Amino acid sequence: MNFIEELRWRGMIHDMTPGTEAQLVKELTRGYIGYDPSSDSLHIGNLATIMMLVHLQRAGHKPFILIGGATGMIGDPSGKSEERNLLDENVLHYNQQCIKQQLEKFLDFDPGPNSAEIVNNYEWIKDFSFLGFLRDVGKHLTVNYMIAKDSVKKRMESGSGISYAEFSYQLVQGYDFCWLYEHRQVKLQMGGSDQWGNIVTGTELIRRKLGGDAFGLTCPLITRSDGGKFGKTEEGNVWLDPAKTSPYKFYQFWLNTSDEDAAQYIKKFTLLSGEEIELLLREQREAPHRRVLQKALAKDITIRVHSETEYLAALEASGILFDKSTTETLGKLSANMLLSVFEGVPQREIVKNELAQFIHIVDFLTVKTTIFTTKGEARRMLKDKGVSINKRKVSEDYSVGMNDLLQGTYILVQKGKKNYFLVKAV
Repeated sequence: MNFIEELRWRGMIHDMTPGTEAQLVKELTRGYIGYDPSSDSLHIGNLATIMMLVHLQRAGHKPFILIGGATGMIGDPSGKSEERNLLDENVLHYNQQCIKQQLEKFLDFDPGPNSAEIVNNYEWIKDFSFLGFLRDVGKHLTVNYMIAKDSVKKRMESGSGISYAEFSYQLVQGYDFCWLYEHRQVKLQMGGSDQWGNIVTGTELIRRKLGGDAFGLTCPLITRSDGGKFGKTEEGNVWLDPAKTSPYKFYQFWLNTSDEDAAQYIKKFTLLSGEEIELLLREQREAPHRRVLQKALAKDITIRVHSETEYLAALEASGILFDKSTTETLGKLSANMLLSVFEGVPQREIVKNELAQFIHIVDFLTVKTTIFTTKGEARRMLKDKGVSINKRKVSEDYSVGMNDLLQGTYILVQKGKKNYFLVKAV
C-alpha cells in the first residue's frame, strides 16, 4: 500500500514538505503524531490524525505516538484564543495512561519492525535546564522566524496577547522532532493543518542543528457541511471514553450525520476500500431514505472505538423510541445504556419495597408517580390500550411489581405514542 496515495484519495492531505512522498516510497519510515494529555480521553476531533497513524502502519511504516507530558504543562497556542490552565504531573500521567489504552484499539503495539510505540516528551525535557535549552535549542532559530507563525501572530494581535511559555511552545515541539530524529530515527511528523507551523519548525531545527533532512505532513481539519464544528454537540465534545460519551450517543452521532458529511467521513474514518465506499454512495443516491452510508459509518467506527457488543446494543437501543423494541430488548440493555437512550425523559421515583407487595396499575400511574393527574384519565388511557410498561401494553387489571424492574432499578412507562417516563425504584 502506498501511504501517500491512500491518504490522497481519502482527502487526507493538506500540506506536505518537499520529498515526503519519495522518502516514504524509498524505505520503512518512522513517523509520529503528538497528542495533548490535558484530558483523560481523546475525542472524535482526534480521529483524523489517529487514522493517519493507522494508514502509516498498514503501509508498512512505523508509527510513534508522542504524549506531550512536558508540552502539556505549557499549552499550544495553535487555534487557541487565550491561555489555558496548566496541569500537574500526576494528572498528566493519569491522562497519558488513558490515552494509551484508547490508541491500542487502533494500532498494533506487538513487537515487530513496524509496531507502534508510545513516547513521552517529559522523559527528555524534564532534566533540561533553562540555560541548557537556550544554548542547545534556542540559538538555532531566530525570533523573526518564530513570530512569523500564524498562531503566534494572531495571539500577538489579539487583546489577550501570548505568554513567553506559549511563545516557546514551537521550540519545545520542534525539539521533540529533533530528539526523535536523533535518538529514534524518526523522519516524519504528522498532524492536523493547524500544526503545520510547529511541524516545519521541527524540520528547520533538524536541518540547522543536525544537518539532517526531515519531513512534515498534515491533514485538513475536519469540518461540517453546515459550518458547525465537527465533533461538537449541544453537550460538548463527542469523546472516545464511554464514561464521557455513551456508546449509544456515539453511535447516534454518526447515524445522524448529513449525507454530504457522511460521504467525506466514511473515507476519512473507516478502512473501507474505494470500491466498497463507491457502492455505498451509489446505494445512498438510489435510496437516500435507507441511510446506508450513515449506518455503515456508524457501525464501523462504533465497533472500532467500543466493541461489536456495544454496537449491537446501541443498534437495539436506537429502535426503542420508534416502537421497534420489545420487553426482552429492554431487558438486555445496561442501566447506563437505558439512561443514555432516555436522557431528558421525565423521571419519577418510587420506594422499591412497595413493589414487593405489587401496586395496582392505576395507583402506580397516579398516586405513586403522578404520570396521570387523575385516576379517571388513567383508566380511560388503559382502556384504550394507550399505556405500556417496559414496551408491553397493559390493561386496568395489571399490577406493577418487582419483576417489572429493568436492571433491578427502572420501569419504563409509555403514555400514548410519544410520552415516556422513567420510574426509578429507590
